[in-house]
Amino acid sequence: MLFGLYLVLTETSLPITTLAREIEARGFDSIWVPEHSHIPTTGNTPYPGRGPVTRDFARTLDPFVTLAAAASVTTRLKLATGICLLIQRDTIHTAKTIATLDQLSGGRVLFGVGGGWNKPEMENHGTAYATRFAKLEEQLQALQAIWTEDEAEFHGAHVDFDPLWCWPKPVTKPHPPIYLGGETDHTLRRIVRFANGWLPRVRDAELVLAGIGRLRAFAREAGRAESDIAITAFAPPAKKDALAPFRDAGVERAVLALADGNADDTLRRLDRYAELARECA
Repeated sequence: MLFGLYLVLTETSLPITTLAREIEARGFDSIWVPEHSHIPTTGNTPYPGRGPVTRDFARTLDPFVTLAAAASVTTRLKLATGICLLIQRDTIHTAKTIATLDQLSGGRVLFGVGGGWNKPEMENHGTAYATRFAKLEEQLQALQAIWTEDEAEFHGAHVDFDPLWCWPKPVTKPHPPIYLGGETDHTLRRIVRFANGWLPRVRDAELVLAGIGRLRAFAREAGRAESDIAITAFAPPAKKDALAPFRDAGVERAVLALADGNADDTLRRLDRYAELARECA
């Protein structure tokens, strides 16, 4: 099992160029960064499992600028969004951004995507909460068309464009792997149809482990090989006994949450997590 790290970076965090070097030097395979374009000052939907939304959510750095900076000082580290709020983004611009990052990094992008949860945030981008997943499905199909076709076009209810040229294409073929977040059966079926992997939040380990079995069953029903769909367990407890069931279930990767802190605390935590990764791999 591989190990990545989840980083919530702000303007007061250690520089990503420093962190990325230290993370790669300790053998971690990937870094995962979240996305919030902004946080409305009123009316926010509570964050699932963590209560009210605070202004701290609005301090997150742009994920793709952050990952580009990390790419510039590393050679092996995978560069991942955890998660990109695709439904709040222009599809064509996002296709070019991800393909550019994949080109500049030599094919190191992992594209974590989700439907989002903060209703007023997405509505400020013109996205309707009730149809966000229908839009997400169309965007995923449109992105893959742009990345893999010289003249791509797409015509849907939420994404609609005539034939276009858009380069660069990603280094990774046919495109960077797409990991979908979420824990419902709707998400699992969506993964089988549109994605390459599952990115479940480990708030209840038993539910996620049961979901792995359902995901594989849905894949078989659809005629898709189970091995085509990778699983990355997102933010499980950083304990050997908590990680072992995921390793034994054939999970590709565990992403541990690295809390923000000063340089000494962060490096000590990195050393501890690196030792844990060696014990559990």
